[in-house]
Amino acid sequence: MLTLLEVAHGRREPLTSMERPASPVADRIRAAARGLAAFGHRSLLLIALLAVWEAAPRIGLIDAVFLPPFSEVIAAGWQLAQTGELYDDVSASLLRALSGFLISVALIVPLGVAVGWYARLGDLVNQFIEICRNTAPLALLPVFILLLGIGETSKITMVVYSCAWPLLLNTVAAVKQVDPLLIKSARTMGATPQQLFRKVILPAALPTIFVGIRLASASAMLVLVASEMVGAKAGLGYLIINSQYSFLIPQMYFGILGITVIGLASNAVLEALERRFMRWKAPVTA
Repeated sequence: MLTLLEVAHGRREPLTSMERPASPVADRIRAAARGLAAFGHRSLLLIALLAVWEAAPRIGLIDAVFLPPFSEVIAAGWQLAQTGELYDDVSASLLRALSGFLISVALIVPLGVAVGWYARLGDLVNQFIEICRNTAPLALLPVFILLLGIGETSKITMVVYSCAWPLLLNTVAAVKQVDPLLIKSARTMGATPQQLFRKVILPAALPTIFVGIRLASASAMLVLVASEMVGAKAGLGYLIINSQYSFLIPQMYFGILGITVIGLASNAVLEALERRFMRWKAPVTA
């Protein structure tokens, strides 16, 4: 209890340990510790797999010639980075994949919106879409090389073609699945076609469109690696196939890991963009 004199002079009893405000540094340390613990919990399976990968060749369960320990694979990647070869391969693959992916998004998403919104256009192109999407992109690789050569154009075109169909199908489905009641309500309130598209159609379709974008991103790397194995002098696909032919097995595995890391990073970027563009969407709670 404060005495009258202490109140008059603006003094009070010392704060107890429970009353003292927490230090900002201590809060950051605790938050970092909680984040690290959560990351470790989520990554337990991955850590276990890497430990098995490291131990199995060393104790003789697997022939180390065909599956080197994980540490040797990382060391091989470090050597590639020091020579500059890794930078050339990664930059070549990223440039091709990103160029084809962005071209596909810029062209196919508006086309998918139009096909989904205008029923006559959808009926006109439906058979063509079904034929093309059931034709494997890798089966067309020789055709693209014959028509466009073995340079960058054929590889980027392959990426555009492989990205087109998951993008188109998901965009068409997204537009068709917009709640008709929302559209009717907007028209009743006097919304113009432009306002209807911006305020109703696009926000309602975005979640499914982003599903197509993420699927297209995965298809881009898959097809690109296959195309780089034929007639390329740089890229992660070239690194993998050249390492196999030269029996540089650790480098081959590192190229595979590089593709995996790029895929995970691309997916994380797209998830961040999705959260930013759809801040209105309520998070799902367990």
